[in-house]
Amino acid sequence: MIAAAAPAHRFAVVSDSNVAPLYAARLLSQLADIGEIAPLCVIPAGEAHKTRDTWAALTDQLLDAKLGRDSTVVALGGGVACDMAGFVAATFMRGVPVVHIPTTLLAMIDASIGGKTGVDTDHGKNLVGAFHQPSAVIIDPQLLDTLPLAELRAGLAEALKHGAIADAAYFDFICRESPSLLAEDPRRRDVLALNHVIEKSVRLKVGVVAADEREKGARKALNFGHTIGHAIEMLSGYAMRHGEAVGVGMLLEATAAEREGITEPGTAARIRNALQIAGLPVVRPAGPSATSVLQSMQSDKKSRAGASEYAVPSRIGVMAGAEAGFTVRLPDAVVAEVLA
Repeated sequence: MIAAAAPAHRFAVVSDSNVAPLYAARLLSQLADIGEIAPLCVIPAGEAHKTRDTWAALTDQLLDAKLGRDSTVVALGGGVACDMAGFVAATFMRGVPVVHIPTTLLAMIDASIGGKTGVDTDHGKNLVGAFHQPSAVIIDPQLLDTLPLAELRAGLAEALKHGAIADAAYFDFICRESPSLLAEDPRRRDVLALNHVIEKSVRLKVGVVAADEREKGARKALNFGHTIGHAIEMLSGYAMRHGEAVGVGMLLEATAAEREGITEPGTAARIRNALQIAGLPVVRPAGPSATSVLQSMQSDKKSRAGASEYAVPSRIGVMAGAEAGFTVRLPDAVVAEVLA
């Protein structure tokens, strides 16, 4: 599949310290059949390492290995590996192909799809990056057998977001099937239901991205939960998983939008119930003040003229603000009340 989508003289694999010991050797041996292999590039696992320093180290490894423009970068890992490998591919030699092999549910249905790449800074998440579409995304659901259950739950938060913004029946499906999707023993999980979640979420996101690749309008809907979620994730020192933070962000943003009459009453309660069924948190970390969260949100790339913008549903499955670019303004005072 890689040879067909992104033929190259040499292949560089970017993985992380959790995934590489499990799967890198098999991938490298397969790649050796279609081209020359550059050294495996392994980055420390975790969002805290998605930085410009890591980008520089990876780029130097490719330069030291004398890779040229006839190379392809292959990402093997979760969202951090996909984001880092994508950004390296977007900038190395002014752009080489990248293929994603996501190994977490969150990466399968989110980070690997849509071409957003980038790194975090002290000012916020993903503030330095580029759009660089992958030549292929290769998803093997069996890779989830070795995924910690907490990471599987975090991926379901993103799937719930897809249902909340575009498909109420899909949202209800996830709520109904969560117990079978989250069985601790992978052999007891409903494989057909899990495959449906992956395929449905990928199709929903691809449809949105195809209509608005550079996030000028409809793609902003995918940011539901992310304005608040990114802020609380960063302020937690990335102790809170991305999916967990997005879940709490969805609940808080929907609550604030309900108070403003933008979102149908009861929507936040449905989101809370769905998160609880999936075993996800429904409160933000207690440490940072509401003021510090608001200040962090103002540095987010989604803000305009210093004011935060929110993508929120008018009800489950339908987004508000379509006529105004799929974002709405919520008063800081209301958001602060909800955060508190």
